[in-house]
Amino acid sequence: MDRHLKISVFNLILGDTFNIPTDLLQLVSSEQAYHYRIIPVEAQNGTLHFKSDQVSESLKQELEIVLNKNIELIEDSTENIQQYLSVNFRQSNKSESEDLHYSTDFLEKLLLTAKDVGSSDIHFEPYEHKCRVRLRLDGKLKEQFVISLQEYPVIVNKLKIKAGLDISEKRLPQDGRITVKTNTDEFDIRVSSLPTLHGEKIVLRILSKDANQINLEELGFTASELKTYKETVKKPNGIILISGPTGSGKTTTLYATLKLLNDDKTNILTIEDPIEYTLEGINQVQLKENIGLDFASTLRTFLRQDPDIIMVGEIRDAKTANMAIRAALTGHLVLSTIHTNSAWATISRLVDMGIPSFLIASTLNVSVAQRLVRKLCNDCKEEVSVSKDAFPSNFKIPKDLKTHFKAVGCHKCYHTGYLGRKAIYEIIPITKTLINHIRQNDLEIDAYIEEHNIGTLKSNAIELVKAGITSVDEVYALLSD
Repeated sequence: MDRHLKISVFNLILGDTFNIPTDLLQLVSSEQAYHYRIIPVEAQNGTLHFKSDQVSESLKQELEIVLNKNIELIEDSTENIQQYLSVNFRQSNKSESEDLHYSTDFLEKLLLTAKDVGSSDIHFEPYEHKCRVRLRLDGKLKEQFVISLQEYPVIVNKLKIKAGLDISEKRLPQDGRITVKTNTDEFDIRVSSLPTLHGEKIVLRILSKDANQINLEELGFTASELKTYKETVKKPNGIILISGPTGSGKTTTLYATLKLLNDDKTNILTIEDPIEYTLEGINQVQLKENIGLDFASTLRTFLRQDPDIIMVGEIRDAKTANMAIRAALTGHLVLSTIHTNSAWATISRLVDMGIPSFLIASTLNVSVAQRLVRKLCNDCKEEVSVSKDAFPSNFKIPKDLKTHFKAVGCHKCYHTGYLGRKAIYEIIPITKTLINHIRQNDLEIDAYIEEHNIGTLKSNAIELVKAGITSVDEVYALLSD
């Protein structure tokens, strides 16, 4: 076949978006792709076809030895190869000198790779004709591997054995935990299995064990928000509530707070599901509802353990909320999370749970809402003029916003246009004025927020857009009422 005809056929296979199909993507590792500068384009009759900008006979021979397959190389430009690499392969965060001394088994290698590239979750999903593995990177899922239906049950059983789950039970959901240890790292993985139509779906949550690296100053608070928050958390008793959807960084904020409060004179107890971080000097309890160790019963026991500070992983029901209120009333500082859309909506949620308004007013110190937004890549973001079409129809565009930045994509950000994430906060300290609002069930405080210049999720989001830190697309949902 003529070389130019071959390239056009392979371009048709890969498409013009530089995305490589997953079944081709898994033919080589990220390290091999970058080291040899090769892009898999076809596997046919025992021969692997690769694009490369370094085509040579010696490269062909080395790849045949390394991959134990017949190899055919097709020349492509350096620019194209670089774009294929950065779109499809994540480079390791570790230096080449760090040897993990770990098994080359697919599953173990996958766990280490996911941790290394900063993935928060790994999804194993069975379907009728194939099974796929997706990694969550910067909050977005990306398909990484395709597994045959024959191989999938073996991988599921290996995971369940490592997590201490019952491999014979395939009809009910199960939860477990895996600890991965290497000579340079140690981390925990929460395992959740769920029976689906075509088999068990497994989700692994990678947990960072050490909270010592977390600091309130680095999370995303503005200077005034940080000052306000620190003042409220240093009160000896009361409740601090942080709200937001799953994956918005609530637990990270709680642990940064505990790190600030942790000292030799303080007894800190936590009840969590799961324990996501460990912090020296804090007594942590793992929730086990199947044996009756739930939030409410553990909180009751905590009160007999002479605590100064109590952290409850989540207020899920009225029983837990009542125990948290009781703990705060008896002179303890209670930190917890709750699922609401805004800081002030937390009040409504507690009222809906049946907590009397006067008790909420007496115990709540501060209500915080937070979200995580992706930060634009500074190497490729592009400044554009403000257009009404880019914003929600009900959003009033600030007069001083003439331009904003949009995501483009380059090799540094893996052609996503974003690099890293930042938390944005909405912090409402409960003042005497707000205590009166709560006692009277008057939950309309828009005028109060405006008068006291309190930054909301919406106003803080648009400030990040103005500063060129994030894009309108990333905060679109926050800008829309």
